[in-house]
Amino acid sequence: MSKQFVIGIDLGTTNSVLAYASLEGETAEVQLLSMPMVVDASTIENHNSLPSFLYLATEQEASGKSLELPWSDDQRFAVGPYARRRAAELPDRTVAAAKSWLCHSKVDRRQPILPWNAPDEIGKVSPVVASQRYIEHLVAAWHASFPDAPIADQEVVLTVPASFDAAARELTREAAFAAGLPTNLLLLEEPQAAVYSWLNTSGDDWREQLSVNDTILVCDIGGGTTDLTLVRTTDEEGGLQLQRIAVGDHLLVGGDNMDLALAHHVAERFKEQNVSLDPWQSVSLWHSCRAAKEALLAEDGPETHTISVLGRGSKLIGGTVTVDVAREDVAKFLLDGFLPACKAKDKPQKQSISGFQEIGLPFESDPAITRHLAAFVDSHSTDEQSAYPAHVLFNGGVFKSSALRNRLLESIGKWNPKSPTQPLQGGEDLDHAVAQGAAYYGWTKHHGGVRIRGGVARSYYVGIETSGLAVPGAPRPLRALCVVPFGMEEGTECEVPSGEFALVLGEQATFRLFSSATRKDDQPGALLNSWADEELIESDSLETSLPLDESIEDPYVPVRFHSKLTELGVFELWCAATRADGDWKLEFSIREDAEG
Repeated sequence: MSKQFVIGIDLGTTNSVLAYASLEGETAEVQLLSMPMVVDASTIENHNSLPSFLYLATEQEASGKSLELPWSDDQRFAVGPYARRRAAELPDRTVAAAKSWLCHSKVDRRQPILPWNAPDEIGKVSPVVASQRYIEHLVAAWHASFPDAPIADQEVVLTVPASFDAAARELTREAAFAAGLPTNLLLLEEPQAAVYSWLNTSGDDWREQLSVNDTILVCDIGGGTTDLTLVRTTDEEGGLQLQRIAVGDHLLVGGDNMDLALAHHVAERFKEQNVSLDPWQSVSLWHSCRAAKEALLAEDGPETHTISVLGRGSKLIGGTVTVDVAREDVAKFLLDGFLPACKAKDKPQKQSISGFQEIGLPFESDPAITRHLAAFVDSHSTDEQSAYPAHVLFNGGVFKSSALRNRLLESIGKWNPKSPTQPLQGGEDLDHAVAQGAAYYGWTKHHGGVRIRGGVARSYYVGIETSGLAVPGAPRPLRALCVVPFGMEEGTECEVPSGEFALVLGEQATFRLFSSATRKDDQPGALLNSWADEELIESDSLETSLPLDESIEDPYVPVRFHSKLTELGVFELWCAATRADGDWKLEFSIREDAEG
């Protein structure tokens, strides 16, 4: 059956969106899917954005069918606006920031751990299952609107942060498949999707805004992460082309951190009233501050906003505690804390993380996004060419605030006063750009159009222990073997030149995996004896197990590595036998790493 539509899905930390375009048209007419969702008990409304919150209902709510949807009358949970509102009232029953948990390698992301620190009897879920629930809602809404176009038969593009490592991407695919998306779905980095959305809305005029060798900074500050990407314009046969030249490391700092910082600030205000918040109230306050921030930073926001937290304890049973916060104070607090002025050579500061650790996520110790941005640009500048951006493309709900956009431009502008960075015009739909861009990207694969080149966003390395005498109390020195080079294109594969490694029949072999977004010149087979701490970042390890064959006398099988980057953008690493037939795919060892 031929595909009728291309579908772009933005599985966001705060909101999820589905956009689509007909593959039959000569132009890409990207539209948003309006979806039914529970906004209150027994109340359904249609909206374009699905809040990425999961509420685990009480028995009374579930039995009363107050959460039923057009496609389900036995809902025992809710996703969307109702779940977001319940987050402030019952935080121990509400899952938030599941996407941020997907890349938290210190926990087992397939185990029911969310809501974090909630009692097990509520029926907790894993980050993978929570993500699956959001996608299931999008899939069901699609089928309700297009019953004759099953989503499994369409071209589907699912977006992921550019900073997601291979393990986080694999977990995202796992959630997608479980929710009913086709196994041949395409993965697209969110900043690239934002650029594709800008290209679609700009039409042929996009070339009027750019010149050869211009660098575009895509600054995507969402609910849970900050994603930084550099795209450069090149000249090919007299025409402008786009090439992704760098992506930033995974930065767990975004709108959630702003809410968290504001909650810590407001908690001090409560202390002035002799009210100390317990952990339950602290999480509730975090969610309440999200609503306060969004209201106060809106273009037509109020001058003040009241933040309330349900009372706890004998003195406050049945009541609430409240404080009023001013728009001007909140704006200054967030601007100075997250977008302070800094120099071009500044680096993020190492400091202890203050307050609210019961949230459980490993947020960045330095919340100053401008310092992370300065370090990112500097790390990708060379003597021959600076990575200083000529233009910036804003993305993410945080930038709906003009105060935040202006502060970022002001900060970057001080790095090069003679040529200040200019914002790209067009594509200002910050809530929906990623999904719209994903749909447009999928449409161009069928009909042609401008493509962003770049390949894989980072180099990958396998840790190899050196041989030699064991020293008590000291691990053997570790080397890093490059198995995937920066920029390796989708649909390609390579043999990794190296010595042979012995796998043992019937035993599990585990390899430590590292990645780097800055080492762009290493080729497959390059062996690093040492590296700076910030150059290589360790990911989840890889493992494989060879079946035991008792007919073979020698239990050791010599192998070499073989790397693949599939057409779907999936990284695969194989062990290929060198003296016999046999290939074994390495799988991510997520559970074991978490327990370690």
